[in-house]
Amino acid sequence: MFGLLVISLNNFVYFCKNINKKIAMIQSMTGFGKATDELKQRKVTIEIKSLNSKQLDLSVRIPNIYKEHEMALRNYIARSLERGKVDFLIYIENTGAEALSNINQAILEAYYLQIKESAQNLGISVPSDWFQTLLRLPDVMKHDIQEADEEEWKAVMNIIDNALIQLKSFRIQEGKMLENLFVEKINNISSLLKEIEIYENDRIDKIKSRITENLESLNIDYDKNRFEQEMIYYIEKLDVNEEKSRLANHLSYFLETMKKDSGQGKKLGFIVQEIGREINTLGSKSNNAEMQQVVVRMKDELEQIKEQVLNVL
Repeated sequence: MFGLLVISLNNFVYFCKNINKKIAMIQSMTGFGKATDELKQRKVTIEIKSLNSKQLDLSVRIPNIYKEHEMALRNYIARSLERGKVDFLIYIENTGAEALSNINQAILEAYYLQIKESAQNLGISVPSDWFQTLLRLPDVMKHDIQEADEEEWKAVMNIIDNALIQLKSFRIQEGKMLENLFVEKINNISSLLKEIEIYENDRIDKIKSRITENLESLNIDYDKNRFEQEMIYYIEKLDVNEEKSRLANHLSYFLETMKKDSGQGKKLGFIVQEIGREINTLGSKSNNAEMQQVVVRMKDELEQIKEQVLNVL
C-alpha cells in the first residue's frame, strides 16, 4: 500500500517539475483545489486550501477509516506543496450498505434506566419525546464501517492528486498576477532612479551656493582653498553613486530571481530588504526637496512589493 503512495507521489512531483521548467515563473502560496469521485461504497471529496506562511503549516482532517495513512499523507502533501498554511480535508458520504446504522441496545437500555431513576429521584416527569433524545446520546447509534482496502486507498490517492493539481494550477495563476505586479513596480523604481540624476548635479550647485552666501553674509575673510577642501569633503559625503549602482543591481537581481524555478519567495524577500536599505540611504543623503520626493515615491512602490512578496512560494 505504501508503495502505491510513493508511485503516486513520484508522478505528481514529476508533473510539478515539468510545469516549473516550462513556465519558469513564480508561484503564489495562495491556492484552492477540490476533487470528488464516486467509489463503490462512498462518495469521496477532497478539499485543499493554501495561504501564505513562513514555513509549512499543515492541518489534516480525514475520516477514521483512512487514519492509518495520515503520516504518509502528510509527507506527501509537504513534498508537493513545500510551503504555506495548508488545510487538507477529506470527507465522505457513505452510499453502500455499510452506511446503515444499528442501535446499540445495551447502551440504550443503560441510558433509559439512568434517566428513569434520575427522574423519579428528582420528582419530575419524563418528556414524551425522550426516546428521540435517547437516540442522540453518545454511542447509542453504532456504525459498522469496514476499513478501506488497498484498492479504495489507491482511488482516494487519485482524487487527492486531482485536487493537488488544481491547487498547483491556482498557485501558478496567482503567481502570474504577482509577477506582473512586481515587474511593474521594479520598472517604476528604475525610472525613478533615473529621475534622481536630474536633481543630483543641481543639488551640489545649490548646496555650494548656499554655503558661500552664508559665509559672505558674515562679512569675514576666509581661506578659499580651505573652503574648497571642506566643500569636496562635504560633497563626497553626499555622493550617491554607489547607492544608485547597488540599487540598480538589486533591481536587476530581483527580476532575474523571479525567472528561476519555484521557491524563490524567501530569496525575493531578502532582495527587497536590500532594495529598501539603498532607498533609505538615498533619502538620508539627498539633502534636496525634489530628490526626497522621488525617494518617497520609490518607497511607496517598494511597500507594495513588500506586501505581496510574502505570498510568493
